[in-house]
Amino acid sequence: MDFITEYQGKLAETLEQIWTGERESIECAGNLLADSLAMGGMLYVFGCGHSHMVAEELFYRAGGLGAVCPIFETSTMLHEGASKSSKIERMSGYAKLVMERYPMDSKDCFLVVSNSGINSFAIEMAQIAAGRQAKVLGISSFAYKTKPSRHKDGSHLPDVCDVCIDNHVPEGDAVITVRTDGTKAGPISSIASLAIADAIMLSACQKLRERGMEPDVFRSGNCVGGDVHNQELIQRFGARVRSL
Repeated sequence: MDFITEYQGKLAETLEQIWTGERESIECAGNLLADSLAMGGMLYVFGCGHSHMVAEELFYRAGGLGAVCPIFETSTMLHEGASKSSKIERMSGYAKLVMERYPMDSKDCFLVVSNSGINSFAIEMAQIAAGRQAKVLGISSFAYKTKPSRHKDGSHLPDVCDVCIDNHVPEGDAVITVRTDGTKAGPISSIASLAIADAIMLSACQKLRERGMEPDVFRSGNCVGGDVHNQELIQRFGARVRSL
């Protein structure tokens, strides 16, 4: 079997495991998000390294919710030093400094994404959000729950979330063996976690509709009327979303 076909199969298998095994958790997260949006709350989104792409996926895009505030902490992203970001992701105490800049409270939801769920930064971000009474949603690979945590209390991300969804990604992320020494390529955590995040958003939209409320959603700026529609949302949420 060629590598592309093998990757296709692994990816399809992982997504099917998500749709069948995580549906209840996704809908639970969607309900919590709908509650937050109905109260005028925000969805804050954070991830380190490649997981930060989930924040970009949900923020200011065609089909994305208006009430999304991404936490783009550049020190934990890749473009300012990839190896440095890995070291910061494991640091304890830095999350407090980041969260001081975001007025999260009990009306809000906080979505934190960490494939391994073992590093201090993401876990402490979740703990701070929970301390402010925000509902904490997580996406992580439960394959790491038996692995040692780098958190000072030994916690894993699922331990500190109201709802944490398993992305069914195997330890090591990559799924196709490409070297004779067993080294693998073809990571799947980004696709799996993005799919879960969008499913949570869609679940929240459906639950709002069931309550007789219209979800606030951006349209494509490349379609007729999109710019006018989007500008109204920017005016509504711009003061609360620093990245707008």
